[in-house]
Amino acid sequence: MSEYVNVVEIFGENVFNDAVMQARLPKKVYKELKQTMEEGKELTLEIADVVAHEMKEWAIEKGATHYSHWFQPLTGVTAEKHDAFITAPKPDGKVLMSFSGKELIKGEPDASSFPSGGLRATFEARGYTAWDCTSPAFVRQDAAGATLCIPTAFCSYTGEALDQKTPLLRSMEAINKEALRLIRLFGNTTSKKVTPSVGAEQEYFLVDAAKFMKRKDLIYTGRTLFGAMPPKGQELDDHYFGTIRQKIAGYMKDVNEELWKLGVSSKTQHNEVAPAQHELAPIYAPANIAVDHNQIIMQTLKRVARRHGLKCILHEKPFAGVNGSGKHDNWSLVTDDGINLLEPGKTPHENVQFLLVLSCILKAVDRHADLLRESASDVGNDHRLGANEAPPAIISIYLGEQLEDVVEQLVSTGTADHSLKGGRLMTGVRTLPDLAKDATDRNRTSPFAFTGNKFEFRMVGSQDSVAAPNIVLNTIVAEAFQEACEILENAEDFDVAVHDLIKTNCAEHQRIIFNGNGYSDAWVEEAKRRGLPNIRSMVDAIPALTTEKSIAMFEHFHVFTKTELESRTEVKYETYAKEINVEARAMIDIAAKQIIPAVIKYAKHLADAIISIQTIPGMDVSVETELLKETTKLLRESQTALKILQEKTEAASLIENNERQARYYHDEVNAAMEALRKPVDELEMIVDKEMWPMPSYGDLMFEV
Repeated sequence: MSEYVNVVEIFGENVFNDAVMQARLPKKVYKELKQTMEEGKELTLEIADVVAHEMKEWAIEKGATHYSHWFQPLTGVTAEKHDAFITAPKPDGKVLMSFSGKELIKGEPDASSFPSGGLRATFEARGYTAWDCTSPAFVRQDAAGATLCIPTAFCSYTGEALDQKTPLLRSMEAINKEALRLIRLFGNTTSKKVTPSVGAEQEYFLVDAAKFMKRKDLIYTGRTLFGAMPPKGQELDDHYFGTIRQKIAGYMKDVNEELWKLGVSSKTQHNEVAPAQHELAPIYAPANIAVDHNQIIMQTLKRVARRHGLKCILHEKPFAGVNGSGKHDNWSLVTDDGINLLEPGKTPHENVQFLLVLSCILKAVDRHADLLRESASDVGNDHRLGANEAPPAIISIYLGEQLEDVVEQLVSTGTADHSLKGGRLMTGVRTLPDLAKDATDRNRTSPFAFTGNKFEFRMVGSQDSVAAPNIVLNTIVAEAFQEACEILENAEDFDVAVHDLIKTNCAEHQRIIFNGNGYSDAWVEEAKRRGLPNIRSMVDAIPALTTEKSIAMFEHFHVFTKTELESRTEVKYETYAKEINVEARAMIDIAAKQIIPAVIKYAKHLADAIISIQTIPGMDVSVETELLKETTKLLRESQTALKILQEKTEAASLIENNERQARYYHDEVNAAMEALRKPVDELEMIVDKEMWPMPSYGDLMFEV
């Protein structure tokens, strides 16, 4: 039996949260800091010095020897530089432990070594990290000891954002301003702030660490570049929500405890669809904290796995033939006094404020579907989106029967006078209770689905930061809110104007609503007829960042400058090219050094067997001969495909323009990689398992 864990006692124990600040800071300092957090006031150095001292003392009590500004550059992962609290030795050889307000507020990491899309030249090294005081500092305990981690934003010497957090905070300010404008029109004078609330579900795979280390493709790229399906995959649906294996349960227990100590409200855990796949879901938090927490979750999943002899794989498609992993970004808008702007109530047709918010979201998503699609694009997600396991690459909104009926009423008649009711679900068993039935079903094929009082954006990749989709959602909805407010603030008759605006928004953007099967070929044709974009790859999605409408919107709300958008475009093209280049070179290395030599060895084994058996009179060697012919045929195909991949990869490396290079990798190198994989995977089904140079899919997925 595992030892008892008191969640209430350990939750947040390693977080410099509000309770800790209230207990340790002088009242005046605490009040000033809270005003900074809630109202965006500038924090004085005098106040920062007091906060820094108490933060240091608290961290040292937790065993911390170092502090780090913890930030999220454009690499897709977090970054940190550790500094010890010690000062220069005194004459007597002793040292003091100190941490100043200046050190808390600002750090100076090297900005030239992070992706910047041309914003920073190699010789221009200075960059700044700035404390995000709305996201609490925490002490992380690992092999390095204990480190005080301070969530920060990261910008260049010239002020451009070089990270995910800075534009996210800007977008949160934009949506707060416009949402407050909107609710004031409906008589709300008490709410002081509207915050995007986010819950990011996290899917992941777990495999045996020793087997992982025998797969160079997993080591280099996070996914299997070769691999034949085992006799059993996910077709029996027996893994989804199945009993959690004891080894995995022990791992999940440790993950939860680590996360709870760091204030991450890990709530749900279960087996996912594919063998060896699992999911973790936290409770909702303000968007910037949710983004930080998701990074902590991913890091914790990986770190704890090592202690259990496991490897956590966060790639979107680590195994061909079974489901990949995504991250569902649940998004809503909540006031500081607890009002959810996406709560329809029992009679949504009468909830005018909700209907206006809903119609604005329809408008925002329809107008900027390309941007929303781009926010979920990465190299790994190209293998997942559009397959019958994940939302299609076409953006649409699922509202469910109840809200779709309300929209239909508004569009067709100009008014909505009723809402569909949920009723009761009769189980037919006397000992079971009858259940309250929701007024609408759920649709797991929809990329952007309304699920009661929030929207679930289901396209995000499992290894991605959720910052990008939330930046886009916050900004596009802020734009729609602003346009609505400008109309309504100048209306002679508010009631008539708001009614007309809701109807107009619904009528003009009804095409984005789709409640059917997003996996079907019929939907692809229907979406084309409706004029909805079908952006199939990351390379095709990137240009959405720098369209005239995107630049105008982001600059208007001070979320991105044109220069920042252009730099991110360059970073994304460069990232795509580099990742495919690594995958291609890994395939070349594995095929040339491991697979082809192993197949030659097997072919020799067959040839020797044929010669040996033929010495016995009357023996039939037709089976061995047929296997040898098939093996050498596939070996020849593999060698030919390998040479083509080598040539294509070399040609790609010579292209200097980032966009052209990325497109060449997408169009030519990807195809060459698939051409090499096909005969190799067929060979795996022929070659003696003892001679095959790496663990199989079955070994990885079923021997955990």
